[in-house]
Amino acid sequence: MRRTDGALVRRSASLSDRMGAMSLPGSPSGALRGAVDLSSLGRTPRPPVTPGAPAGASGARGAVTEVTDASFEEAFLATRDVAALFVIYDGESPQTRGAVDAAVEAAAGCDGRLRVCAVDVRLAPRLAQGLGVQQVPVTMAVIAGQPVPLFAGVQPAAQLRPVCEQVLQLAAQNGVTGRVEPTAQVDPIGDDQPQIPPLHARAVEAIDAGDLAGAVAAYEQALKENPADADAKVGVAQVRLLQRVDGADLVAARQAAAADPDSIEAALLVADLDLVGGHVEDAFARLIDLVRRTSEDDRDAVRARLLELFELVGASDDRVTKARRALMSALF
Repeated sequence: MRRTDGALVRRSASLSDRMGAMSLPGSPSGALRGAVDLSSLGRTPRPPVTPGAPAGASGARGAVTEVTDASFEEAFLATRDVAALFVIYDGESPQTRGAVDAAVEAAAGCDGRLRVCAVDVRLAPRLAQGLGVQQVPVTMAVIAGQPVPLFAGVQPAAQLRPVCEQVLQLAAQNGVTGRVEPTAQVDPIGDDQPQIPPLHARAVEAIDAGDLAGAVAAYEQALKENPADADAKVGVAQVRLLQRVDGADLVAARQAAAADPDSIEAALLVADLDLVGGHVEDAFARLIDLVRRTSEDDRDAVRARLLELFELVGASDDRVTKARRALMSALF
């Protein structure tokens, strides 16, 4: 995971095989009527880079309820009346908050029929364990107290809107049709709100339009004007990562890497896909192993990509610290 004022660039991964029905406060006995697999919804190789809201805030486009181990029972009980999107994130990794922001924006178009609950794993470890969370961010629906796994990673609000509609249909089938009481909204462009620099905004618009090359150009121009612009540097790296994995088939990539374990190109692609999919440690381990088995230019290429992935995840991340030690051992 990478610290940035933008969203985390990551391909969503299905949690259906990891998270099943659970018994939690307010859960009815048995599965929801008409339950469907929503994990495929929200899959996209192109999440946007958008500003993250601070923890505990109400988004400019909708309200969010912060849930902890002390308050999760009340939050689950509330889903008997109003369906909810529970977004589990890490409060010490600000980029994962992008999943909350996207959910708030998407739910804002549901006329109060869908609540957003933000769950910081550091404040709700018991809830996260009960839900079987293995990586963050993770988004799931909770209807009448029962979780319905959706996807992992950060998805753009536009991609989440069909997911919200599916969740509301499922909620209606189970008699959950309440609405959240309207709350006052905050103007995101007010004097007390940070504004996105014009070139960053241009990059965001390009990403939303599917113009990854245009986004790279905008971020590179921002860096040309201000070489110390850390967010632009991260933005370039994130969008380039998206360019590398755009259209790639994970299964085919893994098969190619397995067929030729010494292929630098195949290993780099799988590592990129793993990082985008949230399998950070797998990505690092693959490339560190390749560093051990290569030399000269090949080793330099693998090392350079590994350092780039370290930058994307963030120097303060424990997985990066551990992987750096392993890389040093592999090099020396």
